[in-house]
Amino acid sequence: MPVPLKKRILIIQTASLGDVILSTALAETLHAQLPDAEIHYLIKRGYESLFRGHPFIGKVMVWDKRSNKYAGLLKLAVEVRKNQYNAVINVHRFASSGFISALSGAGIRSGFSKNPLSFFYTHKFRHDISKDASQHETERNHKLISMLIKGNSHKPGLYPSAEDFKFIEQYAESPYITLSPASLWFTKQYPEEKWIDFLRNISPLIHVMLLGSEADKQMCERIAAEAGRNITLLAGKLSFLQSAALMKGALMNYVNDSAPQHLASAVNAQVAAIFCSTVPAFGFGPLSDISHIIEIETALNCRPCGLHGYRQCPMGHFNCAHQIQTKALTDLLK
Repeated sequence: MPVPLKKRILIIQTASLGDVILSTALAETLHAQLPDAEIHYLIKRGYESLFRGHPFIGKVMVWDKRSNKYAGLLKLAVEVRKNQYNAVINVHRFASSGFISALSGAGIRSGFSKNPLSFFYTHKFRHDISKDASQHETERNHKLISMLIKGNSHKPGLYPSAEDFKFIEQYAESPYITLSPASLWFTKQYPEEKWIDFLRNISPLIHVMLLGSEADKQMCERIAAEAGRNITLLAGKLSFLQSAALMKGALMNYVNDSAPQHLASAVNAQVAAIFCSTVPAFGFGPLSDISHIIEIETALNCRPCGLHGYRQCPMGHFNCAHQIQTKALTDLLK
């Protein structure tokens, strides 16, 4: 049986951008069933702008892992305890977040058993990923709040402001697509020459926006220079929520198996996700109502080669990317 209504709940996810976005499904589900509860977040520095102007996330705490990392961790643990949470939901699976959960003083401390400090939890759950898995990551995370609510998981959600939508109007005067070509991992990244081939084979009437971080700027510049068409370079120029607002109005958003895929899903934007070395069965596919998965049509003995990808193809050929047909991308715009 679900426990009585909780007044204050903390969600901890100090991993990558995509992981933080996916964890918002927990906040959506909790708010829908416990509308009077305060929901707070603890994330890694750099992602706090995701929650700017959020309609029901009350407080966002930030851990700076690059500066005074462990002193900052201790300070956060003290702050969390002072906040007197009824429940701490730890989506992160490493000891740092387990430390905060253990010292929180919360009556409910829920997390995954993979966390080295999970013996301090009141509720713990398995987190299993395999190429034969059937659960999405949001469903795996949903188990962490099963003692608080009933029913199925909601989808992730982010909330660009009216100002965000107003800002991107300057780019949205004609039909457009967005393309997010980069990934932290080489083997998750559709090759530059394949992106260029795609752009050369779509209508010149479709405006193209290249998205990404400041670190992706040079890649986007190379793609734009070779594509031979009018392209707007926006890498490093938009906030997360501005990017999400732009994605919302696109004819299609082309992404890798990476954070931009989840950004599109969080605003229910149309998305085409390209899977190279990884597979959708790992549970990190798109969740938008209109979504497409693009991957190699023939099975490869070496695919998937890993959960997170590699700096280079372990086999040296990268066929899981190179053998994807451009037509699979262009057909979505017909």
